[in-house]
Amino acid sequence: MGMDLKHHVFVCTSCRQNGTQKGKCFANGANDVVMKFQEVIDDEDIRDDVMVTNCGCFGLCDNGVVVAVYPDGVFYKHVTVDDVEEIVTSHFEEGNVVERLVL
Repeated sequence: MGMDLKHHVFVCTSCRQNGTQKGKCFANGANDVVMKFQEVIDDEDIRDDVMVTNCGCFGLCDNGVVVAVYPDGVFYKHVTVDDVEEIVTSHFEEGNVVERLVL
């Protein structure tokens, strides 16, 4: 896999340093959001352009599920499975940040 990614997506899954998954992002369905991102990215055949990584706590818990997009430096808040397709289409494919979800 080349590292000429257009976007690297980090989804908080509330994993703490001690390894436990507990927190608002996890409780709000972060694992489902990760799986949905992977599914939509596969469906759109943009695996070479976009990588999804689950990550630990950003410390922005009241906004969970929190999703960070690099290199853009965009943070999305309260992301649900229903928002994933819009983020992929609008942001990753068309270059338009989904303003209603921006943190």
